[in-house]
Amino acid sequence: MTETSASPLAEPNDTPADGQEPVVPTSKRRGLFIKLAVVVVVLGAIWLAYELVIGTRTVSTDNAYVQGQNAMVTPLVAGQIVAVPVVETQTVKKGQVLLRIDDTDQRIAFDRARADLLAARRGYDAVQAQGRAQWQQAAAQGAMVTEARAQLSAARSELAKAQVDYDRRRALQGTGAVSADEVTAAAAAVQTARARVEQVSASVAQQERQRQAAIANRAATLAPITGSSVDSAPAVQQAAAALEAARIDLERTVVRAPVDGVVAQLSAQVGQMVQRGAPVMTVVPVGQLYVDANFKENQLGKVRVGQAATLTSSFYGGDVVFHGRVIGFAGGTGAAFAPIPAQNASGNWIKVVQRLPVRIALDPKELAAHPLRVGLSMDAEIDVAGGD
Repeated sequence: MTETSASPLAEPNDTPADGQEPVVPTSKRRGLFIKLAVVVVVLGAIWLAYELVIGTRTVSTDNAYVQGQNAMVTPLVAGQIVAVPVVETQTVKKGQVLLRIDDTDQRIAFDRARADLLAARRGYDAVQAQGRAQWQQAAAQGAMVTEARAQLSAARSELAKAQVDYDRRRALQGTGAVSADEVTAAAAAVQTARARVEQVSASVAQQERQRQAAIANRAATLAPITGSSVDSAPAVQQAAAALEAARIDLERTVVRAPVDGVVAQLSAQVGQMVQRGAPVMTVVPVGQLYVDANFKENQLGKVRVGQAATLTSSFYGGDVVFHGRVIGFAGGTGAAFAPIPAQNASGNWIKVVQRLPVRIALDPKELAAHPLRVGLSMDAEIDVAGGD
């Protein structure tokens, strides 16, 4: 038998024997590795470019929720509810009637306060009339004082004349020109005139005291209204304030919506007795909502108030994008305000990255076009390259 030797230039046989794995040529494996390396390098370059160009410009979180300054509706007067013209989930406008309270007691109080104000005004007029009467009385006393002083002047003149007559007769008593009876009569006339002067002087003093008393009484009567008009008098103002308070209480029996929004947490029912300040419903201002985005503390180094933000909600999906701006930061992390704050001073402490709520205001026009509700989750992204 002749042996045939294999040529060194012959190609290797790639066909596997029965029961053996196919053998991949080394050149093909090298080509696959090169292609895989190229793909990895390209993907790495793309990732690096994103981080350098885009990633460093934004920070994002999916730990964000829609919030709002909910308006708690609390009646300011106590009473029985007689009507609740709204229902849960109803959209209401500011000033719209939410419920009515029986106003019987408030109407009675209002009528009483109005009567008290009328009485206070009439009391002012009565004081003025009494003051005028006392002024006339003081004027009459003044006239009597003037008359008494005139009588005193006349009495003094009579005393002076009587004294002159007495002195003349006494000087002629020894000459026989006048009798002793004439001298005695002249002396008696002097005494009478002097007594008259004393009497009239006492009357003048009494009339003067009565005039002063009338003036003092008038001043005391007019003291409560001195320097004021009927509208500015203290008693009238007090009654007017009581009437205004009664009017406000009467108006408060009709409870109105404090803001535009949606009725929530409605607990008021017709016939229910409510107390002053007891919450009966909430109005959620869906047109003035905002987002509290809880960013990690290591994301907030470049975040500033005024920076633009874009947000999406699972409620609408990624097709609807909301735009907003950062308006503030919380005063502390969620852990700091927890009912039971973390005790980080313990020996088994493990560092946990904290989150700080960042408030983002939403565009009212976008909210009107795509309404949101409190508590919905959001994805938030802030452009940290923006200015303050």
